[in-house]
Amino acid sequence: MIPAALALLVTLIGTTAVPSAQTTPQYAGAPVSLDFAGADLRAVLRVLIAQGGLNVVFDNAVQGTIDIVLHDIPWDQALETILRANKLGYVADGTILRIAPLGVLAEEEAERRKIEEARALTGEVRVRTFALSYARAQELQPLITKSALSPRGQIQLDARTNTIIITDLPSRLQTAADLITTLDRPEPQVEVEARIVQTSRDFARAIGIQWGLNGRLSPELGNTTNLAFPNRGTVGGRLGAQGAQGTDPRSSPADETGTVVGLPATGVGSATVNTAIGLALGAVNGAFNLDVALSALERSGKGRVLSTPRLTTQNNVAAEVGQGIQIPIQTVSNNTVTVSFKEALLKLMVTPQITAAGTVIMQVTIENASADFSRQVNGIPPIDTQRAQTQVQVNDGATTVIGGIFVSREQSFTDRTPLMSRIPLLGWLFRRDSVQDESRELLIFITPRIIRSDR
Repeated sequence: MIPAALALLVTLIGTTAVPSAQTTPQYAGAPVSLDFAGADLRAVLRVLIAQGGLNVVFDNAVQGTIDIVLHDIPWDQALETILRANKLGYVADGTILRIAPLGVLAEEEAERRKIEEARALTGEVRVRTFALSYARAQELQPLITKSALSPRGQIQLDARTNTIIITDLPSRLQTAADLITTLDRPEPQVEVEARIVQTSRDFARAIGIQWGLNGRLSPELGNTTNLAFPNRGTVGGRLGAQGAQGTDPRSSPADETGTVVGLPATGVGSATVNTAIGLALGAVNGAFNLDVALSALERSGKGRVLSTPRLTTQNNVAAEVGQGIQIPIQTVSNNTVTVSFKEALLKLMVTPQITAAGTVIMQVTIENASADFSRQVNGIPPIDTQRAQTQVQVNDGATTVIGGIFVSREQSFTDRTPLMSRIPLLGWLFRRDSVQDESRELLIFITPRIIRSDR
């Protein structure tokens, strides 16, 4: 039967005691008072042991003297304080308490562990194979080696059949089997759908005017100046089509000049066709002609382009899908022609990670690149590119916007004749006005959907 005092120590500290100032046990021993100066350490310990009625064995290394003054202190607290002050500890072996230096106890504990480890490694090793279904043998090998195998254990791989061959003690084989069962399981897949929406709106309007006049003094018309000089003359600038030579057979090339005001409504975007109304007035004999052409153009348009790349991949596995063209580019160096290719693709790259909460963390790169052959240089078109690269967390089946660009451009132009365009009321006869308004918007949406094997 264990004495009550020893049971109290074992309850407070344990069977092996390494006294520590950080522990604060509750002491329940009878109070004692001690007053010693230069007393033998063993003698003081015997006093406390007698107070507790313990069976104690001292190690030969327990030597020294002690100075101590204690008043009404529980004897178990006094014992622990003295042991700590002298770097001593104890081991409870049945009903006997053995007191020894901490270093001796630590060496004994290390030796005991070595013996237990050596005893655990004794026995006959066995061989067991594990055919993996979902995990890769190369990826599990370091995990099993570090977490399950003993120093006597060995692991081999058969890449052809994705099989792990383990040689080890039976207990370690069971640990490895449990670990493989936990890790070799199907991973859910993620279907990722991206939508790239491009919208555009443009409006343009231009109003212009052309007008000209032509006045002649010539003997053919009978309206000369009756002077030797000047006897004839021409003033004006007619519209090209209305005042072309041949309209009046009596005119000469010298009578035909350019338009007085030539500001037609042209150059609105890519438009070249205008709506116009013209007016031409002239004298009977052709001595004076006046013609006017008012032209106008208004253009508006809307556009929407939707691109929807989609792919499915396993959890934590990178995937990529793309569609487009490769543009050949020729370079000449040292009389050698080299052809390289530049991709113009709609590309989606994603690495999904399914969390324990059922959400999906994705590293996403979306690129929409298209060749613009309307602006090619030396036969090589520039590449119009929209790209987004980010990391987002999205709920299963939810949609989020990962990027957007809005561009708006407004322009107004005025072409006019200096000074004349500032005349009140009549200034519009000497000017051309055009307005352009264009806006473009790009939005990128992404939606992950978890596909589980049990569905």
